[in-house]
Amino acid sequence: MVYEALREASRRDFLRAGGAAVAALLLPACGDGGGGGGGGGPSSNIGNLGPLQPADANGIMLPAGFTSRIVAQSGVVPVAGGVAWHPAPDGGACYAAAGGGWIYVSNSEMPSGGGGVRALRFDAAAAVVDAYTICSGTSRNCAGGRTPWGTWLTCEEDGDGGRVFECDPTGAAAAVERAALGRFNHEAVSFNAVDGRFYLTEDRSDGRLYRFTPSAPGSVAMGTLEVAQVVGGGPEGAVTWLALPDPDGSPTATRTQVAASTPFDGGEGIGCSGAKVHFATKGDNRVWSYDVGTQMLVIVYDDSTSPTPILTGVDNVEVSGGGDVLVAEDGGNMQIVALSRAGAVVLVLQGNGQSSSDITGPFVA
Repeated sequence: MVYEALREASRRDFLRAGGAAVAALLLPACGDGGGGGGGGGPSSNIGNLGPLQPADANGIMLPAGFTSRIVAQSGVVPVAGGVAWHPAPDGGACYAAAGGGWIYVSNSEMPSGGGGVRALRFDAAAAVVDAYTICSGTSRNCAGGRTPWGTWLTCEEDGDGGRVFECDPTGAAAAVERAALGRFNHEAVSFNAVDGRFYLTEDRSDGRLYRFTPSAPGSVAMGTLEVAQVVGGGPEGAVTWLALPDPDGSPTATRTQVAASTPFDGGEGIGCSGAKVHFATKGDNRVWSYDVGTQMLVIVYDDSTSPTPILTGVDNVEVSGGGDVLVAEDGGNMQIVALSRAGAVVLVLQGNGQSSSDITGPFVA
């Protein structure tokens, strides 16, 4: 299912999320818009949310003042004339729609060509008015990321041959494979506006962190793919970037092409705010922050050392306008947890009573 959770006091700013059998859509914005994340910029209000209330009729626990509604359910047509919503929804994003309203895109993590991406079109009054496919015939579409020019990059978590496709949220243009972004077990991708590069995670126990430098602004058709090395053996420290000899990953997998590159244990979601690139690794339940200016990598959350280890099963990552890092759980307690800019660990949402599910697709608009 896809749920929508909305604070009645502010319909303008929201966080969107989708899940495998449960999804949370439309939570509060944690700032007041903009890029945030550094000194100055938008403020963060996430620490003022208060405790979660008992589960509502949809099985969603929310802070006081929020409600939820179901907007789509796997196997069911959400609106007359639309397509049935796909199974196993995963990463997603939101886009302003021409004439008002918005479009929410969502991956389907089905194998063997049964994946792809579908979209929900909302009008300005928040009613679902269309449901349609924007990418099909792909496999295990896990997470992805937005481009600055308004397209969606959907990533295949499909072994060493996993691809990235660029999709038009409106469905007017066909999805196109972007081979320059490499073939590997893709998880997620995020654009950093400070240095103009895309950063990508790889979901393997020995996965790597990659960055892509486009050859020309406004396109990912061509460019340079590099792999990260933490100088001195890590886990934290200065990062240097090493050229990847063969982004196609055949016959040698990208993660083993550069011996000096640093492995990360199960790369998951990734999101940017200002100069920071935040990403999660599920194998060690860590959240990391890389500064594109200083080129330093630090661990900002580790459940084995945290005094409040409420965040486990780290998965999708989104960053609010106020610079708070929101992490959705795959497993754990089915929560969205915010690592606030002030250093607090804040519960934002929790699913309750949904089996075989994870919280996925968070998005701050």
